Amino acid sequence: MMIALKAATPQLPRTTAVADHVVAVDETDSTNALAVQMIGDGSLTLPDHQDGELAVAVVAADRQTAGRGRNGHKWVSQPGRCSTMSYAMRIPRAIATDESVNGWLQMIAGLVTLDALNGMIEEYGAAPNQPDCLLELKWPNDVFCHGLKLGGLLSELVIPPSSGTDADADDDVVIVFGVGLNLALGACWLPTPQSTSLQLHVTGLPSFGEMRDAVAERQVEGFRERLAKFIADPKGQAESLREEMKAVCWARGRQVEAHFTDGTTLTGEAIGLNEDASLILRTQDGTDHTVRTADVGVL
Repeated sequence: MMIALKAATPQLPRTTAVADHVVAVDETDSTNALAVQMIGDGSLTLPDHQDGELAVAVVAADRQTAGRGRNGHKWVSQPGRCSTMSYAMRIPRAIATDESVNGWLQMIAGLVTLDALNGMIEEYGAAPNQPDCLLELKWPNDVFCHGLKLGGLLSELVIPPSSGTDADADDDVVIVFGVGLNLALGACWLPTPQSTSLQLHVTGLPSFGEMRDAVAERQVEGFRERLAKFIADPKGQAESLREEMKAVCWARGRQVEAHFTDGTTLTGEAIGLNEDASLILRTQDGTDHTVRTADVGVL
């Protein structure tokens, strides 16, 4: 019988030193929901982005009672084992609503997460158990290791209270990225056969608390740097991100099946990403299809 773990308020000294605002609680329904609520009621505020500087707020919890994933999926986590964080930043409404570039916001969140995990592993001198133990991104929002889900990301746009119904494209909105990561989850705690945990693949990791804080610190810095560059030059950064994704896109070159919200499916080879960050799926007849919203699984 597995013993239920007690939640404790996350201790995040490194993250607090670099973030503009940190909210840490022992338990909440969802860190994204808490962040959205606090932005809405004005208790979590972020200054306008200016002079290339981007403010980053963090909402962290040790336990989520109603964690959410993309397309209404649930995110199951264990306190003291899984990192559940949300990161909030102001970005121009014009970028957030521009379908030719806004798909890259989710890819940025994934790349920031990979950078943070790999940076933490290197800092502590940890090492993968196998030489091919690479962290990758399963389009559009999962962190994968050896074909198994190690983490997930969920993004939401929030209109800050200062923006009324007459707001225009020059105004900012707040984007909230929820990031859930299985860092120190033992095999017996894995919620599904398709999930995994970092400690099952990497030896020499620090304690869970140190890992969570070191990863979150790097995520704050990564979001600040990458989003500032993207805001300054969305089209140019989109092309750079497209090239960068080639090395870490788990689906690329694999036979996959895309499951759409209307119940239909599409099977083919994932070729890569389009200029707007949508997935290119080539069916057996040689036709390339654009996939923008779907769950993608390997065959």
